[in-house]
Amino acid sequence: MNAGNELPCHRDQFYARDRRSAPAARRFAWWTSKYWGLYDWERADDITLCVTELATNALLHGVPPGRGFLLRLRYDGDVFRVEVHDSGSGTPRVADEADEGGRGLLLVAALADKWGVGERGLGKAVWCEFARPAVGGRWPGP
Repeated sequence: MNAGNELPCHRDQFYARDRRSAPAARRFAWWTSKYWGLYDWERADDITLCVTELATNALLHGVPPGRGFLLRLRYDGDVFRVEVHDSGSGTPRVADEADEGGRGLLLVAALADKWGVGERGLGKAVWCEFARPAVGGRWPGP
């Protein structure tokens, strides 16, 4: 159940360039998924981990001083989509074995069904999606 809301569900939250923003974004995603009735979905932890990684990436690489990032969550009954919008330049990439850091997108690529980067007027939106399983798979909600 999605707490009486009609599908699709959509929530946005803006965060400042602050070290507390990634954990706050994770909590927001967790509470939003609960509100939408996804509390017993086996992939809820994957979603919140991906939110944390995308938010951390935005804070470390995409948010210039004095700016912030937007977390957008969408759920249409078939797909749960996470988007992190920032105003920084550059294109995120998955780290390779030689890199000392940057493993966040590697986790996102492994956990999400799809992920990518979209252009915006200023900056970019990094997104990932979690699709409804085939018939017989567990999927909560309406």
